[in-house]
Amino acid sequence: MLPPGFRRRSYVPRFIEMIATAVAGLLYRVRSAGTAHLPATGGVLLIANHLSYIDPVMLQLACPRPIRFLGYQGLRDNPFFDLVFRLSGCIPISRTNATDGMRKVIRALQAGEVVAMFPEGHISRTGQLMTIMRGFEVAARRAGVPVVPAYIDGVWGSVFSFADNKYLWKSPRLMPTPVFVQFGAPMPAGQAEPGFARKVLLDLGALAFDERPVLKRHLGRECVRCLARRPWHVEIVDRTAERRPVTAAQLLATSAAFSRHVRRTIPEKRVGIVLPPGAGAFIANLGVLCAGKIPVNLNFTAGKSALEASMKLGGVTTVISAEAVRQKVPAFPWPERTLDLRAEIAAMGGKRAILPWLAAAWLLPNQWVANLLGLPHVGDREEAGLLFTSGSSGEPKGVALSHRNILANCSQISSLSILPQSSSLLGCLPLFHSMGFTVTLWYPIIRGCTVVTVPSPLDTRKIVDAIRDEQVTVLLGAPTFIRPILRKAQPSELRSLHLVVTGAEKLPDDLYKAFLETFHIEILQGYGLTETTPASNINQPHPPITTETAEPQVGKKAGSTGRLLPGMTVRIVSPETGEEVPLGDQGIVWFKGANVFSGYLDDPQKTSAAFRDGWFVTGDLGRLDEEGFLFIEGRLSRFSKIGAEMIPHGTIEQKIAESFGLDQGEGPAIAVMGVPDKVKGEALVLLTTLPITSDELRDKLLGAGFTNLWVPKIIYRVDQIPVLGTGKLDLKRCRDLALEAVAE
Repeated sequence: MLPPGFRRRSYVPRFIEMIATAVAGLLYRVRSAGTAHLPATGGVLLIANHLSYIDPVMLQLACPRPIRFLGYQGLRDNPFFDLVFRLSGCIPISRTNATDGMRKVIRALQAGEVVAMFPEGHISRTGQLMTIMRGFEVAARRAGVPVVPAYIDGVWGSVFSFADNKYLWKSPRLMPTPVFVQFGAPMPAGQAEPGFARKVLLDLGALAFDERPVLKRHLGRECVRCLARRPWHVEIVDRTAERRPVTAAQLLATSAAFSRHVRRTIPEKRVGIVLPPGAGAFIANLGVLCAGKIPVNLNFTAGKSALEASMKLGGVTTVISAEAVRQKVPAFPWPERTLDLRAEIAAMGGKRAILPWLAAAWLLPNQWVANLLGLPHVGDREEAGLLFTSGSSGEPKGVALSHRNILANCSQISSLSILPQSSSLLGCLPLFHSMGFTVTLWYPIIRGCTVVTVPSPLDTRKIVDAIRDEQVTVLLGAPTFIRPILRKAQPSELRSLHLVVTGAEKLPDDLYKAFLETFHIEILQGYGLTETTPASNINQPHPPITTETAEPQVGKKAGSTGRLLPGMTVRIVSPETGEEVPLGDQGIVWFKGANVFSGYLDDPQKTSAAFRDGWFVTGDLGRLDEEGFLFIEGRLSRFSKIGAEMIPHGTIEQKIAESFGLDQGEGPAIAVMGVPDKVKGEALVLLTTLPITSDELRDKLLGAGFTNLWVPKIIYRVDQIPVLGTGKLDLKRCRDLALEAVAE
């Protein structure tokens, strides 16, 4: 039903409109919100994102008023498109004579019509919001009409989009595609400009993305259904000891049987998992999730005190591991109930327990298999996984990720063309890091990529051998893990790689250039945090040009972390005033999106500090350019990222003070700072007024349960530690001293 005051008048003959609506209804399920923002009468300039050839139809189905669209004049050379132009009242725009088309737009607006423009100028071939072109604001100002923004979500991946780097030639979806169109509040003609339009469209995109039906589903059920659809597919190639391929049916059957065993024998809500990437880790995580419990992948490289605090916070009293892992990390505070995965599978009946589920995976519809496991249809905002990130106070923070968070991030990554179903992905990142947890565990199960697993990201030779032998196409990792490949790999061994993506640390220029020169592979930089599940931004290759009318598009930009993933929006805010800064200026990065977590586990104080008016405050300094690329330029909070691990300076300072019995009441005697390092990304420097030696410092911190990463490698003696008038550390002067220490 249309809102009061609206009258629908179509430019298309009624019988054609009915046929087109019926056909569109078979292929799409269009819902909308915000139509009340559209003025009932008078001229309106409608602007929207542009992801597919079907966008005009989606926009018209959602809009209560008839719309005049703009179209490229050159299309009229084709008799079919010429007929479409004449029937629809489309306003032709020519590249050589845009003024004439703009006059027609202004006349239509002044006549009280709704005219729609796609300000990106062409269909996005990256799946992201592209550069907002100038021109729409001129039409609005000259016509004196408001600008109503709209965001169309859900059409990417359909046959009419450029998903998988091609138009049309894709398998059509068997079920109608859910599409959501979110309309925004009118912008006065004088306020409409490209930078503001981008911000508004991103905000609307986050609202529209949040309406995707998939986000309400249960992660375990989605994984089971996806595996049951392709039982023959080789899901994992485990290279832990000897090569072991695992099909989707085998992974599903073993995980299903194990989930029944977990449900019977483990009463706790959360179950710890200490396993390297491999088939065992996949089975343990999926089995625990399908048992109705929450997998907690614990960082076995962390210090003993941090691990004990993590397990206490998460209520973890049972840990699933392997005997080989226990032998390699004897310092881990293993709880009394530590279960060996292999022994537990044998105890539940081994192959006898697995075979019925194997038959089900091959013979039954995927929904039935999920029903047999008793998996709910809805997971939504319930906790699906727990990861830990270090806090400045020394106590780890529990990042509770929901089904919605993980499914959202998987959908966002799938909305790009960088990790298609045909990818072969190297899985070497530990699952206690969010990139490993989401991108190399859950995403391949849902998307259908093959994962080649290597137990450690530090075992460079095994990584290179796996890439060469298994023809891996995608490598993910922190720069610290990628750099050794330069020394140990031959160009011929990496010939199969199509994509190398780094995150967790800033990508050093020398690594980027050396990798490109040696292997002719461009490393693409991304950005994210544990709290964003983790991916929020990514560079991707420039999309190919496959048609005569297509123009070059930019997918990457040097020094940036890429554009926002679909469904995310951002604010850049001044740390001093708390106000949003102008486009291009530096400030603190704030995020919103379905992949952003809702809060730290059992810690309302830290949760409150992490959010402002519903926005997650990252603590990182960055800027956004007019093309939508985010540049991360510093870290406001006192952390260093070393070896993909967050190292809190305040925690180290506190432990040094305790270990050496320092009384800092009369002023600080120590300060830990981070400085750039070509190998590790950052290095720790200890500024001190005391005669502390490297051996003393190392012995004290290792004895306190810290790892080598947390021990400052440089000690610099100073007369006094710089402080501000408030008594707080003068971080700028401290950093200058740390850089001076490195130089000397």
